[in-house]
Amino acid sequence: MEDNGRKRIKIALQGGGSHGAFTWGVLDRLLEDPRLEIEAVVGTSAGAMNAAVLVNGLACGGPATARKQLHTFWHGVSDLAEASPLQPSPFDRLLGHGNMDFSPSWLIADVLNKVFSPYDLNPANINPLKQLLEDIIDFPQLRKGKEPALFISATNVLTGRLRVFERDEISVDTIMASACLPMIFHAVEIEGEHYWDGGYCGNPPIFPLIYMGGGPDIVIVQLNPINIPAVPRDVRGIIDRVNTLAFNSSLMREMRMIKFITDLIDKGQLPSEHFLRLNIHTIDAENELAALNASSKLNADRGFLRYLHELGVAKAEAFLTAHFDAIGHRSSTDIMDKFF
Repeated sequence: MEDNGRKRIKIALQGGGSHGAFTWGVLDRLLEDPRLEIEAVVGTSAGAMNAAVLVNGLACGGPATARKQLHTFWHGVSDLAEASPLQPSPFDRLLGHGNMDFSPSWLIADVLNKVFSPYDLNPANINPLKQLLEDIIDFPQLRKGKEPALFISATNVLTGRLRVFERDEISVDTIMASACLPMIFHAVEIEGEHYWDGGYCGNPPIFPLIYMGGGPDIVIVQLNPINIPAVPRDVRGIIDRVNTLAFNSSLMREMRMIKFITDLIDKGQLPSEHFLRLNIHTIDAENELAALNASSKLNADRGFLRYLHELGVAKAEAFLTAHFDAIGHRSSTDIMDKFF
């Protein structure tokens, strides 16, 4: 759908820890393109942080400000990492692949997180990212705006239900709830309910972008690889793959439903005036991110984040070169091939 000569897109952002710097790179390139306009954003976990910083920047000054604030956020993340004991070892840096397999601090933290809860290890529930977000995002201003629409998801701990917070409900707590990994942080309480990471029920949820109406084009930025090159055999690899499968499952179910509805519309069995025929686009680095393990998701070393950002820029550039003409007209992703 075109508006004032620009193509309107909705963006769905997955979570994946520091791999969210890949999403930063994708957004950086999309924001740079004057032919595009962002109609809505939905995000989970690290995707929620990217989404909130993105929409806040757009509200405060447009695409240039959004790019600047995303840059500030991710450099802030790397600054916090410099003060953290969780660092890649010199040998990890020499290998240059982003994993922290030889980091003593990572190995110790990994063991402790399997024995003690965050209520034991971090009783004060300290999370420096919360202050960083409060420093960057003007939450009252963010809640006042309407466009682009913003949705952030979290999982209700007690009911197992997905909660989708809309733009006028967004606070630093809703973002922290969306990114609350239960083995690292305390559950986040909002209005008497307790929440964990939204990825358990929707990573990210697509239905808010459908229910809101508007244009048909959804660009999904994927961080969790659907395919991996080999069966994991060590404990960490198995746990990481189990988490990836869980975090991808809801997205894959929604994609199957979208394919089912689209086929019915194309066959004339559903009236197109009552059902929105969606165009699905995806930007990912499946091969590159599948080569990384769980430790890399906690690696916020500036060099690694820069690599992920540059990878995101390159993948977004490739997407625009190959598929810009498809936006507004058809899906550029074969849902059957990718998600079935």
